[in-house]
Amino acid sequence: MPLYQNSVLKTYLAQQDKELVSKAYKKFAKYFHNPVRQQNIKKIKEEGFQQKFLMELFVTVFGYTINPDPKFNLTTEFKNEKGAKKADGAILKEDKALGVIELKSTKLKDLEKIRQQAFDYKANQTECIYVITSNFEKLRFYINNAVEFEEFDLFTLTEERFQLMYLCLAKSNILSNVPLNIKQASIQEEKKITDDFYKAYSIFKRELFRDLVKRNMKNEVFRAELNNEDTDRGTKNIKSTLFKKSQKLIDRFLFVFFAEDSTLLTSNSVKRILDKWKADNDFGDEKPLYDLFKQYFHFLDTGRKGTTSRAEIFAYNGGLFKPDPILDSLLIDNDLLYKHTDTLQTYNFESQVDVNILGHIFENSLNEIESVNAEIEGASFDKQKTKRKKDGVYYTPKYITKYIVDNTVGKLCNEKKIELNIITDEFRPNRQTETKRRLLSALEAYREWLLQLTILDPACGSGAFLNQTLDFLIKEHQYLDELQTILLGGGFVFPNIENTILENNIYGVDLNEESVEIAKLSLWLRTAQPRRKLNNLSENIKCGNSLVSVKNIAGSKAFDWNLGFPDIIQKGGFDVIIGNPPYGAKLDKETQNYLNKNYIKGGSETVISFIKLSHDLLIDGGKFGFIIPKAFSFSSNYKYIRELLLNEIDEIVDCKKVWKEVKLEQVIVGFTKNNTSKTYKTLLRKDQEIIEIGQILKQDYEKFGFYLNGISSVELNVANIILKNSRTLNKIAKNQRGGALQKLVNDSGNVKALGGVNIQREGIIGYKGLINKELIDLDSKNFINSNSLLAQNIVSHISNPVEHIKIIACIPLENDYAILDTINQITINNGTYSNKFICALLNSKVINWYCYRFIYGKAIRTMHFDNAITDRIPIPFITKKDLKFVEDKMDKLSDTNEEIIKNRSSFHDYVCAMYTNENSSNKMINWDKYDLKKINTEINLIRVNNNLSKMNSDEEYKLFEIHSKSKNLITKLINNKNEIVNSIDYKMFELFNLNEDSKNLIVCQMP
Repeated sequence: MPLYQNSVLKTYLAQQDKELVSKAYKKFAKYFHNPVRQQNIKKIKEEGFQQKFLMELFVTVFGYTINPDPKFNLTTEFKNEKGAKKADGAILKEDKALGVIELKSTKLKDLEKIRQQAFDYKANQTECIYVITSNFEKLRFYINNAVEFEEFDLFTLTEERFQLMYLCLAKSNILSNVPLNIKQASIQEEKKITDDFYKAYSIFKRELFRDLVKRNMKNEVFRAELNNEDTDRGTKNIKSTLFKKSQKLIDRFLFVFFAEDSTLLTSNSVKRILDKWKADNDFGDEKPLYDLFKQYFHFLDTGRKGTTSRAEIFAYNGGLFKPDPILDSLLIDNDLLYKHTDTLQTYNFESQVDVNILGHIFENSLNEIESVNAEIEGASFDKQKTKRKKDGVYYTPKYITKYIVDNTVGKLCNEKKIELNIITDEFRPNRQTETKRRLLSALEAYREWLLQLTILDPACGSGAFLNQTLDFLIKEHQYLDELQTILLGGGFVFPNIENTILENNIYGVDLNEESVEIAKLSLWLRTAQPRRKLNNLSENIKCGNSLVSVKNIAGSKAFDWNLGFPDIIQKGGFDVIIGNPPYGAKLDKETQNYLNKNYIKGGSETVISFIKLSHDLLIDGGKFGFIIPKAFSFSSNYKYIRELLLNEIDEIVDCKKVWKEVKLEQVIVGFTKNNTSKTYKTLLRKDQEIIEIGQILKQDYEKFGFYLNGISSVELNVANIILKNSRTLNKIAKNQRGGALQKLVNDSGNVKALGGVNIQREGIIGYKGLINKELIDLDSKNFINSNSLLAQNIVSHISNPVEHIKIIACIPLENDYAILDTINQITINNGTYSNKFICALLNSKVINWYCYRFIYGKAIRTMHFDNAITDRIPIPFITKKDLKFVEDKMDKLSDTNEEIIKNRSSFHDYVCAMYTNENSSNKMINWDKYDLKKINTEINLIRVNNNLSKMNSDEEYKLFEIHSKSKNLITKLINNKNEIVNSIDYKMFELFNLNEDSKNLIVCQMP
């Protein structure tokens, strides 16, 4: 995927000093285009050429100064800020690495293989923006992420391509961050173009549909529907058909626009059709504009020979332009068709609107599609219940699709190359005849295997994964071509490889008809070549309900895999299944029962059924990769599918939140069918990079009850020590929520009611309202028990300064409260422990650290504090001496908290009485968290609102005196409190038998 948006790039290229760039190119070509030198470079080891490479390219051509020269900005062997590893080189600005350079010899044919190593160096340089990798023959340039890059072939680089490389790498440009500025401008420009284009596209689509309805409801082609006894149903069916045909017509125009700007068709052909129609009309030869376009579409289907006066039109076919009796019979308003096609044809579909924008068009258009369908059915349209929300449809970002394809299709390919002993270094010119024959035989076997691979996305949407797979396989065939060329010379290229891949390797199914059509269109646009027919994709990309094969549930969308892809199912299944399946869909009861019965327990959550379906459809040894909700790792709903996959799981990537529109976090899950292993990889997404954390033993699943993820080996060792020295909370206590009493709470009553917000670590703060005690059932959960503590049911996730959670529990000093179900009551039933000890433990750093990682799975979702959690919270074994120590500290903490609350209230009440004539102010309840200036502002604001004058200087001075005195006192109390809390934390560390390193780790990760 290119780094820059074309129109932005052209602007920056035009601003370069042409003479300066030309001189640099001559220096570059003189060195790197010398044939003898190229052969020598291909023979040399990387260590023998690294310094010289940097000198000739970066110093001589791009103007850097290399270490040890004065004021150097380029150096070799640059050490990471953390650890001992070193990058081969670095571009420096103010002694910080602005870019890192990783170099290998020409024996490395695929620069992708050193991408991760280079980005690991970047991750260890805090100011680093640019990454450069090279094998001395090719060079890649990245900005911030590994998804987009520019690659330059140094041995064949033209002056035109050199202009871009100079723009990216010249010292003056890099040090002033010109490449980054171009990238940022590209992102803004692409967004603007996408928004503008989508607006024009959307208006055309909606106005076209309405015009079709206006002019074609009585069209004879709809005779069957016109004769439908249910006239209302017949009318709706006609409108629905017209809407689908409007989408197909626009798809045809989109292909033409792209084809014009990529030399598949004569440029400006649409403009010429519009001009011809307008000229004929002005002359008096009036005819429908649509007739001219239909004729053009016919030529695109069957072809037209060229003459001296008109261009040839190749028969691209592929199904998009084949005769459609309904579409061909429709009437369309001339002015409407002229206006919108004229608007869209003004965009440059090479430099402005590339095929990636189609995915975003699909994403944006789903609401509109559902809106129109609701309009047709006469139903109301709720934007909060759109197909995006209902079906869980979201366009998958490029860096996600690339990672999943690389780690499924890519891994399978690597395994096959290892099996066939294909080692890149073995492919050199002038090999012995027998060696050459052996190597070519291995390449031929690999190519044959590659052409038989079957890769499926069972919820393919607009084709993001299919397109990424296509890109990967094209590059893999190019890699084979390159190896064969090295052995045999010349420039061998396997013919029509794009079409072959589409025909043999890529398969998709989706419930949404519009998605399927856009997926086909995007694949056509990526693979279309001048004078080469388009693939008919209807046998590979199909519309249907992947999960339901019976018509009485799925209707016409019922999909039977044995009938849909019989040859693949007969051979044992697909080799790879990838995707981003829908989840959270609202299903009727009948569908839910069907999924639970036909797939696995919990299957009524569609993503679970999609995983089970994929497992069933995979061939033994096949690879799987989905991005799915993070709940898969730990939620009880996913228990059975987790256990099914446990032996086969390869990796889990904690992606956190990928889509801002989706509240849930996501993970990438990968497994290999029937290929057991003892460990799986745990990884973490950081921006657009995915970083490996380590390996997790699968036996730990039984210990912790879920898939651990994003956990380092050091953290896991600490957790194991904690478990070794503990029992679980539910073994010594009962956990139950308060009562569902919310409806009884009001302003009058004889008992105070507590909600979760009233529970703070300092104690019970306020109350939610009052209830008449006579109305409350005498069930123990509704009232406070002896030897119990209270905890907020909702556990807070906190992002700053580091991600952590905060369990909030306190000891009730009085029992005369009713408690609501937003509170959990923990009642101790073991004499060894007390409510004070358990309260101290639940509020401690060690338990909050442990729960976040090893119970809540590092989630940021809403987390509850129910039995499923407390049944896994570790409680240390203690002595009476330990108990007394903690209880004494808790008593001191309680007294200190009481003093803090008392002093806080005293100042608050004084200020309200003396200065504001109001009983309360939110800002002044916790006044010690604000400086005096803010308090003055708040007081004056309240006074003005109450028709009082602002404070005078005497009042401000008096306030200053009492504030200073009160602040000093409360600061001292808070310091005392922190000392007590720290002493409790360190006692808990001691009880779990944690050493100093473990303590320091937890303290750093729990502010």
